[in-house]
Amino acid sequence: MNQPYMLLLPIGLILLFSKLFALSVGKVKLPQVIGYLIAGLILGTITFIPNQSIFTSYTIQGINGLAKIGVVLILFTAGLETDLNKIKSVGKAAAVITSLGVIVPIGLGALIAFLFFPNENLYSNIYYGVILSATSVSISVATLKEMGKLDTKVGSAIVSAAIIDDVVGIICLSLIISLAGGKATTTYVDNPGLNIFIMILIMISFFALSILMGFVIRKIFNWLGKKYPHHIRIPIFSLAFCFIWAYLAERFFHIADITGAYIAGLILSSTNAEKYIDHRAESAANMIFAPIFFASIALKMYSSTSIDFSNMTFVWFGICWVLVGILSKVLGAGLGGIICKYNFKDSTKIGVGMMARAEVLIVCAQTGVDTIIGYDSAGNAISLISPMIMPFTLILIILTSFLTPIFLKLLYKGETNISQEVEKEVSVKSQETASK
Repeated sequence: MNQPYMLLLPIGLILLFSKLFALSVGKVKLPQVIGYLIAGLILGTITFIPNQSIFTSYTIQGINGLAKIGVVLILFTAGLETDLNKIKSVGKAAAVITSLGVIVPIGLGALIAFLFFPNENLYSNIYYGVILSATSVSISVATLKEMGKLDTKVGSAIVSAAIIDDVVGIICLSLIISLAGGKATTTYVDNPGLNIFIMILIMISFFALSILMGFVIRKIFNWLGKKYPHHIRIPIFSLAFCFIWAYLAERFFHIADITGAYIAGLILSSTNAEKYIDHRAESAANMIFAPIFFASIALKMYSSTSIDFSNMTFVWFGICWVLVGILSKVLGAGLGGIICKYNFKDSTKIGVGMMARAEVLIVCAQTGVDTIIGYDSAGNAISLISPMIMPFTLILIILTSFLTPIFLKLLYKGETNISQEVEKEVSVKSQETASK
């Protein structure tokens, strides 16, 4: 029996377990994101209980809907906390980091596929590499924010590169599908080459429109911040803008909604109401939506198709593919950092920050599975890639979700937390003012 109240228990359990485990991992100096993921993994075992009514297809669907709001809010607050000047300063570096962060995963992923399946369709093998080019920095952003390292040169490089990566990844995905004879994700004209060209123009138009709208939106929020300082209508309007801009990005411009949310935050980052908006949006995200998002990533592990051990060739391929998926982003993006004159440690941070995957990886993989490139002699449809790759995509997501925050924490070990420095400075100034 599917009733809305059925969603309340799983949400309550996620929030309770997420906070308990976040507090526990905090005691051993690990990011709270790890606690959220552990909570999802532990709660997911409930699905093995016969006739359980907590995590059903109905409640999982509701949780995934709330999780989408969570990741949008995470990227929105990341945009609010990003210095636009830093984004401009790392623009060229972000392009180089993205290029190598896409080329290396595609190359190594395709190479592994060729080694295991030498007789497979050329574009099918390449597509296994294309899937690995996807990046989802929501976990990296949350970790960097927690450590006070988001608004740094390295943090800005990671987020900027991820935005470009989003665009490049969609273009590569559409290109391979078109060349393989499948139907592109979006078709404007029958000519594959012209279709991709039009898609690129539409994507560019989104960023151009964001720049133009940015001037108008900033003026409106500067006026609101001056006339109604710290009034609740300001964060409400800002969230409305965030959700609308995220929707428009994906619905009409084929840019990921989380990128649209980040751009919305970036537009508002230079207004006089930025700090109040950020405080309110971050409170909403951290209290409800962010824990649900990270727990939902872990919960997906229990809803995947099981691995088919009767096909050991694909099992070994899947294991190698996951390992390549972890290493290729670190190598590619890290090499891009070194070329752009970042030191070795900062380059490694960039590589690790680009390593995380989440829902983007699933979408890319499922698109390949759903793409029909022909029919066999019996009339059965032939997919671009095998559906057996799906459980391995979820393994890659879980591994990178755990490894990314842990490695980032280790790489930043011993460095001062910027947010703590600011709080300390503000505290000292307040004490000096009080004494006077």
